[in-house]
Amino acid sequence: MRICVIGTGYVGLVTGTCLAQTGNNVICVDIDESKIERLNRGELPIYEPGLKEMLLENKSKGRLIFSTDIAEGVRKSTYIFIAVGTPSDIDGSADLKAVMNAAADIAKAMNGYKIIIDKSTVPVGTADKVRGIVFSLTEFEFDVVSNPEFLKEGTAVDDFMKPDRVVIGADTPKAEAMMQELYAPFLRTGYPLNVMSVRSAELTKYAANALLATKVTFMNEIASLCEKIGADVNDVRLGIGSDKRIGPRFLFPGVGFGGSCFPKDIRALIHTAKEHNSPMKILEAVNEVNMRQKKVMIEKVLNHFQGNIKGLTFGIWGLAFKPKTDDMREAPSIDIINGLLEKGAEIKAYDPKSLENAKSIFRDRITYVEDQYEVLKDADALILITEWNEFREPDFESMRNIMKKPVIFDGRNILSVQKVKEMGFKHYCIGRPNVEKQSNNG
Repeated sequence: MRICVIGTGYVGLVTGTCLAQTGNNVICVDIDESKIERLNRGELPIYEPGLKEMLLENKSKGRLIFSTDIAEGVRKSTYIFIAVGTPSDIDGSADLKAVMNAAADIAKAMNGYKIIIDKSTVPVGTADKVRGIVFSLTEFEFDVVSNPEFLKEGTAVDDFMKPDRVVIGADTPKAEAMMQELYAPFLRTGYPLNVMSVRSAELTKYAANALLATKVTFMNEIASLCEKIGADVNDVRLGIGSDKRIGPRFLFPGVGFGGSCFPKDIRALIHTAKEHNSPMKILEAVNEVNMRQKKVMIEKVLNHFQGNIKGLTFGIWGLAFKPKTDDMREAPSIDIINGLLEKGAEIKAYDPKSLENAKSIFRDRITYVEDQYEVLKDADALILITEWNEFREPDFESMRNIMKKPVIFDGRNILSVQKVKEMGFKHYCIGRPNVEKQSNNG
């Protein structure tokens, strides 16, 4: 099959590469010339495990091409994916300028029937707008389909190649049949294909992310209560997660969620609901609680140091919004570091993959270190923000020898409370009794 993917960001790059992997001929196009030049040199603008190897393989076999010529990509293809960014606008709504521009570009270049696929996360009704633009600019037949992505950064390649479900919103039998044919290689082991109306598919993506974000936020609120009443949120998490109706996933409390999906999608869904006079009070609370949760670690630091951290040095472990990615969009680390800097603290930071992205955010306001232990040299405390695996079993003895003060703020509850205590550290978690309280209780 001949496929054009418009947009070489996270979603577009993974989508195009994985579709090429099953033998399709894919042209990925983007208006950013420097990005296309990098991709043609085999340099990826993002970090995603397994993606580079797959991209280079398909590029070398001629199945994957990168270009700035959208018109050529459209003319040579039948399937046209729109995978451009839909960032939050000032009012929280999704900014659809790039989607509408892509729709116009497609229409102007059409030379026959095309199936236009909204892969970007877009509000309900976007397909209708795309259809209207294309219809006004071409006489050729076309269909508009919604095919939302459910890719998790860090496991995106596996998520695409072995999806737990594929959602297709199609309003014509022809479009439905073509999409089923396209995804057939990915569904051979019985993964479900959910076919529905276009508007239902558009809402499904937002509803899924909103529910997951709500689950995370609920546990953060439970964690706050645990700290007040002396309970351990880890015990509570295990207790409720064993209930099959609830399940164990997305029950880990922390310093709030970030990334390119949850925050943006929640704001967009809230905005859509208000537009249709159906306010979503739960999601409004989720958004509010998450913003507050990003400040929790700052409060813990200030409480420990009696409100004065001016001139103190903090070592940071983890900058990306989650492990296995270099993505720092709306990462909790940004709020935490900015809050500490405002109070006069000095920051040294380490992350396995996102230091370059961090430099574009913090510039020369913090120190960037390439080693997780070097970042702790003469530090007054360690703040652990992202749960990379390499942070789970650190060398506590080395840490204690190089740190100025043996203090750890564990924003993801990944360190053993008992082990940290035995090594002589003061340890602050999210929703768990700290070392001092456990010691007093025997």
